[in-house]
Amino acid sequence: MYIDPKNPFRTDTAAKTPGLLARATLSRALDIVIAALALAFFLPLFAVTAIAIKLTDPGPVLFGHRRIGLGGKSFRCWKFRSMVVDAEARLANILANDPEAAREWAEQQKLTDDPRVTRLGNFLRRSSLDELPQLWNVLVGEMSIVGPRPIVETEAARYGPHFALYCLVRPGITGLWQISGRSDIHYFERVLLDVRYVSSRTTWRDLRIIVLTVPSVLAARGSR
Repeated sequence: MYIDPKNPFRTDTAAKTPGLLARATLSRALDIVIAALALAFFLPLFAVTAIAIKLTDPGPVLFGHRRIGLGGKSFRCWKFRSMVVDAEARLANILANDPEAAREWAEQQKLTDDPRVTRLGNFLRRSSLDELPQLWNVLVGEMSIVGPRPIVETEAARYGPHFALYCLVRPGITGLWQISGRSDIHYFERVLLDVRYVSSRTTWRDLRIIVLTVPSVLAARGSR
């Protein structure tokens, strides 16, 4: 699929992208190296976080949520659990009884003040520590270090004809959305950033995004 860099919403399936296989191979090799080193480095932090979750809120340490990955295949995206155990039931109740929350959820797929998030979960989200288990998703080939946001099945329709573009690459732990405001930007802008990323991705741009992710995470910009 060809993507016009001047107009990333226009695609031409008849054209070809040169070097796609070589770039994908290099990207995968970097993913494996970075994920393996990061898992080893953060292992003590994994242990501390797991203990903290167990001590502050009964329930599992990890939460696996179904997301759409490469080729449109579903996979379980892992996070440290930051919500109450019955989060899905509570969300249904909130959306049924709070019109403002229902409107925000319909627009952003997020709630600004989400009552389902635990006190520790709020810290994990703002520090992005909740996403560390996704390094395992990277290691086994379900995600990349850098890529589009991992979306759920219900979000696919909001991508329209660009959903096929999303499925060309693995979703990432970080990406253009991470360094551009995350939850502070409108959903349509998130889709546009994903399209732009896939249409212009290079190894050097991936490395630049990784570097820029560090100050973004430290400043907790758009994290909730």
